[in-house]
Amino acid sequence: MTKVLIKTAWLLLVLCLPVFSIAQEWSPKKAPLMTQWASDLNPEKTLPEYPRPQMVRSEWLNLNGLWEFEVGEQGDRVPFGTPMSKQILVPFPVESALSGVMEQHERVWYRRMFSIPKGWEGQQLVLHFGAVDWESEIYVNGKSIGIHRGGYDPFSYDITQYLQGSGEQELIVRVYDPSQKMGQPRGKQEIPPHEILIMYTPITGIWQTVWLEPVPVTNIKGLKMVPDIDNKFLKLTVEVPGLDKDVVVKATVMDGKSIVSKSEGKANADFHIPIPNVKLWSPNDPFLYDIKVELKKGKFTLDEVSSYFGMRKISLGEVDGYQKILLNNEFVFNYGFLDQGYWPDGLYTAPTDEALKADIEIQKALGYNMVRKHIKVEPQRWYYWADKLGILVWQDMPSSNSYISNDPPIEKAAFEQELVNMVNTHMNSPSIVSWVIFNEMQGQYDTKRLTRLVAELDPSRLINPASDNIDKDYVGHIFDKHSYPGPINPSAPNMALVCGEFGSIGLNVKNHEWMENKGVSGVMVNSAQELTKTYEGFVNQLLDFKSNQGMSGAVFTQLTDVEQEVNGFLTYDRILKIDAVKVKQLNEKLIYQTIISTSEILPNSKKKQQTWHYTFLKPKQDWTNPSFNHESWKVGSAGFGFGQPKEAPSRTVWNTDDIWMRKKFVLGNLSENDKDNLFFTVFNDEDYEIYINGVLAGSAKGFTKDYEFVPINEDGKKALILNGENCIAVHCHQNVGGQFIDVGIIKMVYSGDSRK
Repeated sequence: MTKVLIKTAWLLLVLCLPVFSIAQEWSPKKAPLMTQWASDLNPEKTLPEYPRPQMVRSEWLNLNGLWEFEVGEQGDRVPFGTPMSKQILVPFPVESALSGVMEQHERVWYRRMFSIPKGWEGQQLVLHFGAVDWESEIYVNGKSIGIHRGGYDPFSYDITQYLQGSGEQELIVRVYDPSQKMGQPRGKQEIPPHEILIMYTPITGIWQTVWLEPVPVTNIKGLKMVPDIDNKFLKLTVEVPGLDKDVVVKATVMDGKSIVSKSEGKANADFHIPIPNVKLWSPNDPFLYDIKVELKKGKFTLDEVSSYFGMRKISLGEVDGYQKILLNNEFVFNYGFLDQGYWPDGLYTAPTDEALKADIEIQKALGYNMVRKHIKVEPQRWYYWADKLGILVWQDMPSSNSYISNDPPIEKAAFEQELVNMVNTHMNSPSIVSWVIFNEMQGQYDTKRLTRLVAELDPSRLINPASDNIDKDYVGHIFDKHSYPGPINPSAPNMALVCGEFGSIGLNVKNHEWMENKGVSGVMVNSAQELTKTYEGFVNQLLDFKSNQGMSGAVFTQLTDVEQEVNGFLTYDRILKIDAVKVKQLNEKLIYQTIISTSEILPNSKKKQQTWHYTFLKPKQDWTNPSFNHESWKVGSAGFGFGQPKEAPSRTVWNTDDIWMRKKFVLGNLSENDKDNLFFTVFNDEDYEIYINGVLAGSAKGFTKDYEFVPINEDGKKALILNGENCIAVHCHQNVGGQFIDVGIIKMVYSGDSRK
C-alpha cells in the first residue's frame, strides 16, 4: 500500500509541474553541417573558460547554459515570475543549431534563475554580457536595470541593489534585433542569406558568455597597456571609478615565476613600468609577460586583477624607397587569410574554446603570420589565442549595410559608438596591429574624420581607413585595394601598399557542402592539386610585388567555406582541402624570402611585342609536338584578344571561341637546378593549356586581370631541353565576356630565409 501511495503521489506531482519543465527536453538542432567540436558541447558546462583573459579575477560565476526562452512580440508584457515554454543554450545565437532553437525571430525573451555564491557578501555584484545582438533590456527581480544597443561590444551592470536576500534571483533579457531594417552595424548578416552578395545567416540575441563577479566598492574597472620597445617600458593606465585619494596602484610584471619589474603609480593616470632586457612579441616568438595589478590602501589590498601584455611595436618606415609595415622596427610582410568567423553549428559562436583556438592553430600550421578578421568582432578569448599563439590581426569594424542600394540609412551614432567600443575593448591585445574602419564602401562616410577619431583613441597602431580604398585623399597609414581572382599591388604616396582581398578559388568537397552542388566562388577548380597549383601562381605574383613593387601585405580569401561560399582552404566544418605541406612552403617563401633577380627566358608582350604563329581553326591532333609544321599558320604579335586591357594591349585581334599558338625558343645558359625557378607569365581570359615539347606543362580555367606567375609542372620541367630548341604551344578558349591571351617564361632567383 505504501508503494502505491508513493507512486500515486509522484504521478500527481509530475502532472502538476509547470508546463515549461516537461514541454520539451533540450537538444541541439541539426544544421546541414556540424563541426567535430559540436559533440564536445556540454549544456551543464558551456564555454566554461574565463571570458576576459586580460583582466582576470579569481572569483566569478558562469551563467552560460540552459535558459528559458520565448518568442516575443512588440508591446509584450515583461514576463516577471512566469516560466517560459522553451529552452535555449546560451550563448549560442537563436538561429544556430547549437542553441537548440535554430529559428529566426526579431524579438525574443530569455529567463533564468541564479543564486549568489556564499562568501560574496559585502561586495558589489557585476553582471557581464560579452555581446548581445542587437538591443537588449536587462531585468533583475522585476526591475529594469538598463538598455544596451550594439551587437559586438561587452557591457556590464552593477546589480547589487536589485538583489533580494540570499535565495534565487530572477534574470530576464529582452532582445530586439531589426537586422537590415535599420542601419546599425551588422557585418555579414542578412535575412534571408544572399547567395550572390555573399551575405550569411543573421544572428539574434546572446552570443557571448554571460557571467557574474563580485568586486569591492573601490575596484579596477579597466586597464590600458601600451608597450614602448624603444624606451623599454610599459605605459599603464588603471581605471578606478570613485577613487579614494589614499589609494595607490601597484604593478608587478612577471616572466613565468621571475619578477621582471615592480612599479607604483596613481589610478586614472599614466605611469611607466620599466621592462629591462625586453623580450619582443612576434608571430615567430609570441612571448607574453604576466602582470598583476593591485589597488592598495596602506597595507590593505582593495582589489586585484591579473593580465598579460606583449612588448611589440607596429609602425611605418621607409624600406627600399617605399613606406612599409614594420614590426619591432623591421619590415615583416603581413600575409594571411580573410576570416569571417562563422561556424556551421554555432554561427557567430564557436562550439568550444578548443574550436576557437583550432582556427588560429591551422593558420599558423599553414605558415601564415596574419589574419584579417572580417567585419566581425570576436569574443575576447579569440584575441587571447591570437596573442598566445602569435598571429598578427587586422581587425575590421563590422559594416552597417550590405552592397544593396536600398539599404536603410546608416545609423551613424550606432556605428561610431561601436567603433569606439571595439578599439577601447581590444586595445591591449598585442596581436592587433591594424584597425580597418570600412570595407568595400559598405556604409562608408566621413572617412577622414573617423580615421582621426581612431588615431586619437589608439595612436599605437596602423589605420586602414577603407579596405578596397577609393578615397583619393589617402588618409590613414594603409592603402588597400581588392582584386579577384589574382592579387594586385596598388599605388599611393607615403602609405603602406596592400591587397586586402584576392583569391576566392572554389572547390566542392562531397559531404562537406552547406548547399549541395550550389556553392559559389570567384573561380572553381576540380581537385586539391589544381587548387594548390593555382594558389602557387598567386603567391609567386605576390612575391614579385613584395620584392619589386613595395607591397607590405595581402589577404587571401579565405580561411573556410561559409554557407554558400566554397572558396575556403577548409570546408565550413573545418576539413582541410589543400596540400598543407606545399602551402606552408609557399607561404614561408613569400614571407621570409625576396626575389633578388628576374630574367626573361621567353619574353611576354607586356613591354615589347612578341610574335607567334597562330590559328583560329582547330589543328590536327599532333599540333603540340615539336615536329608539327606550323608554317601555314598566321604570324601575329601578342597579346591576342578583343578590346584593350589596361595592363597590356591586344595587338592582334582574336574574337573567335578558340586560338592556338606556337613558337620555338631556347633556354640559354641554364642548369638542371634552374628549372625549379622557371615560371610561366600568363595573362589569360579565359581557359588555357600550355604545352612544352608536346607535354602539358600548365593549365587553368577562368581569367586574370594582369600577368600572373604560374608554376611549370613537373612533367613540363622534365620536357624542357637545356641545350637545344624547345617548342611552346598554347590553346586558349573563350567562354563569355572579354578575351585575351599572352604567355612568357621567366626565371626568378631568391634570397635566403630571413629567419636564418
